[in-house]
Amino acid sequence: MADATTAPPEMMNPAAADERIPPRRLFAFLIMVFGMFMSILDIQIVSASLNEIQAGLSASQSEVSWVQTSYLIAEVIAIPLSGFMSRALGTRLLFAISASGFTIASFFCGFASTLEQMIIWRAIQGFLGAGMIPTVFASAYTVFPRSKFYIVGPIIGLVATLAPTIGPTVGGIITDWMSWHWLFFINIVPGIGITIGVLILCDFDRPDFKLLEHFDWWGLLFMALFLGTLEYVLEEGPRYEWLQDTSIAVCAAICAVSAIAFFWRVFTAREPIVDLTTFADRNFGIGCLIALFIGVGLYGLTYMYPRYLAEVRGYSALMIGETMFVSGITMFLVAPIIGRLMTVIDMRWIIAFGLVTFAIGSYQMTWITKDYDFWELFVPQVLRGIGMMCAMVPTNTIALGTLPPERVKNASGLFNLMRNLGGAIGLAVINQVLNERTDLHIARLHERVNWGNASAVETLNNFSQRMQGMGDSALMALKQLSQIVHRQAAVMGYGDAFFLLTIFYLGLSVLVLFLHKPSAAALGGATSDH
Repeated sequence: MADATTAPPEMMNPAAADERIPPRRLFAFLIMVFGMFMSILDIQIVSASLNEIQAGLSASQSEVSWVQTSYLIAEVIAIPLSGFMSRALGTRLLFAISASGFTIASFFCGFASTLEQMIIWRAIQGFLGAGMIPTVFASAYTVFPRSKFYIVGPIIGLVATLAPTIGPTVGGIITDWMSWHWLFFINIVPGIGITIGVLILCDFDRPDFKLLEHFDWWGLLFMALFLGTLEYVLEEGPRYEWLQDTSIAVCAAICAVSAIAFFWRVFTAREPIVDLTTFADRNFGIGCLIALFIGVGLYGLTYMYPRYLAEVRGYSALMIGETMFVSGITMFLVAPIIGRLMTVIDMRWIIAFGLVTFAIGSYQMTWITKDYDFWELFVPQVLRGIGMMCAMVPTNTIALGTLPPERVKNASGLFNLMRNLGGAIGLAVINQVLNERTDLHIARLHERVNWGNASAVETLNNFSQRMQGMGDSALMALKQLSQIVHRQAAVMGYGDAFFLLTIFYLGLSVLVLFLHKPSAAALGGATSDH
């Protein structure tokens, strides 16, 4: 009989061994997290620099938007596919292919000389880079002990929210210091490092190449048509009055038909491209719904703030980036605190607190004027950062951390897809609201700014006097007054959009009541059960 004293500590206490995180594994995970950060950052990194890219590629304003749209369409198709590919190829090989492909596409984006080249390479960049996002989420909730979720949860939650938030900041600084080409070249050295690091260090799982024999090509085609056309309709719809535009109407029809074909294929194929039965898990289903709505605010406000600062305040890309940095700093500081709170407070209440805080931050912006500057935006941005992190991190853990490990890879793709679709829906709704409400306010202001309005006539006369000797002073004064009316209408439109978000997130906080409280066992003892 062996002497118990000679047995290694792990044999004597298996639980303790399971609780340790091997340094090699942790380092491999952090490298992957950085890859995910790059992939998500690249969605928004061009947003503050589209004018410079437009000039560099000799494109029109409507054409240059495809620099973002092509990336988003490709990414939204690839994200749900990653669950199947991760099981077939293994985490190590899939991540290395994604990181290296993303890096090569970034290189060619930087050298693009025409809009067509840029769109093609951005689509490739988005499609290949997308594989890194759900793979990191899946690794966080399968590789590490459940008692460590309070550490890894905030890391991936921080990256998923921080990257799109600081995208305009990073993009603005790079464009201001160097040129827009470096928005893409900056990925090359880290991308090479990530690829090599993952190939050397990643040993999370083993590939199952036999799955590729049953790869559902029809399922991929239907999913690509369904999600690709949906993204296009949501992205371009507000600009071209939805179904009144022929291309949007055709894409909407393709989306509807391919959606039916996709769902039929998913439930009949031998090895479906995605496993939708995961939505039967109550916490995962409601968690995905919350993630969808979090995406509305995450990407919606990352769009609204820069647009207001450029359109109304006339800020440069760098100035927009500096102003937007407040939310990013807040998220960074709050993340570890939320990780600790998750171990002592019911995560459902943290989510509810986050949604209400986000609503309060949006409500403060309903009083927006043309004079709102850095300090007027400071508190709303701090509240936005706190709210996003409090809502996002526990939602990730409740949705993915309580699933059986074998279902997490597929579920991670679906969960991240819902957040990205929420962003697309949010941008579509916000653009529609801004367009409609601005037009309404212009009409109302024009009714009030007439020859019977003494204040308007006095302002017009002042403008005319200032422009004496500069040509047709009366016409120039009318143009200037019209610009003031349009700017004021735009600002009022922003106020209406923020009010809509306020009501939306207050209502969303009620969804938390439908979540099951995660048991202590499901989260490795992370949550008390009283």
